[in-house]
Amino acid sequence: MNKSGITKDIRYVGVNDHKIDLFEGQFKVEKGMSYNSYIIMDDKTTVVDSVDRAFAEEWVNNIRLELKGRSVDYLIINHMEPDHSGSILELVKAYPAVLLVGNAMTFKMLDQFFPNNRAHSRLIVKDKDTLVLGHHRLHFITAPNVHWPEVMFTYDETDEALFSADAFGKFGALDIDDEWDKEARRYYFGIVGKYGKNVLTALDKVSNLKLKLICPLHGPVLLTGLEYYIEKYKHWASYEPDQDGVLIAVSSVYGNTMNVAKELQKLLEEDSKRVVVLDLNRTELSTAVSKAFKYNKLVLASITYNQDVFPSMSQFIEALKSRNYQNRTVGFIENGSWAPQAAKVMKESLEGLSGLTLLEPISIKGATYSILDLERLAKELK
Repeated sequence: MNKSGITKDIRYVGVNDHKIDLFEGQFKVEKGMSYNSYIIMDDKTTVVDSVDRAFAEEWVNNIRLELKGRSVDYLIINHMEPDHSGSILELVKAYPAVLLVGNAMTFKMLDQFFPNNRAHSRLIVKDKDTLVLGHHRLHFITAPNVHWPEVMFTYDETDEALFSADAFGKFGALDIDDEWDKEARRYYFGIVGKYGKNVLTALDKVSNLKLKLICPLHGPVLLTGLEYYIEKYKHWASYEPDQDGVLIAVSSVYGNTMNVAKELQKLLEEDSKRVVVLDLNRTELSTAVSKAFKYNKLVLASITYNQDVFPSMSQFIEALKSRNYQNRTVGFIENGSWAPQAAKVMKESLEGLSGLTLLEPISIKGATYSILDLERLAKELK
């Protein structure tokens, strides 16, 4: 696409954020973020989604440049999270006649975020409702919990474009070239991952639509090979691993637990096993979570700390649980010179999750461990 044009009638008016360091206050985004917004040019001029309030002036200026004096008839609100709704009132101020389009829950949230500003017109739509702009016909598709409950998709029948809210989004600003899979996977499992069932339901709703492009709220517009992206999303939403391999996630303080993890790595690699060792104390959490969902086997290796596990391990396990981690084989390594508890805590934390095979733990005492136990674990992971 060129500077702003996606199709003859659909224009890009979003912004790049290079100042942000933590997305949603927790995900490191060294390559920034994009907040995407679009215009559909027709008899009724329609803006699709807003941007973070920090970029309200830039966003409204982008719209003015595209419209060249035309008014805005509709603003469609697919998602009310503040990085997409924060500038709505700035558009209302610039174009007072604009009609805001959303579902009932959209406007409930709008009133919660902007309790003292209700001087705007509203059009409440439901699942399968349509809106005719001229020669463009829009269809509204509710997609609850992908990833907030008010989320909807908007399908432009004329240009065969799906405005997909946070679905198919990725970390990274648009003016930085980056691999889609890596940052889209990290985004998916960080932001949407808990709601795989809802994602599959939403994808089923759009499965019969003719699609030429997908316009997400973060990341690039997807213009070619749409089957690839849709299949990726179906795969991730099913909680199935991407490939055969082992992630060894380690919480070590003095290096002894890490040393044993690396010995296990050597044993596994002797059989050409794909193995990745991550230091949880130094790895960004969403990266570790994404890796855990990538592979079909996981080893949790932690010291015993205050009769529990080390904090980075505890945080990692909770992140996996909150995203419905399942359908994997999990091994355990604990270290405890006296009263070791880490394996018990880790194993009990994962009990009850669907489709997990939990292996018998092995114990380290300081720097001392049984090579036979390690070989047994390696064999069970092959």
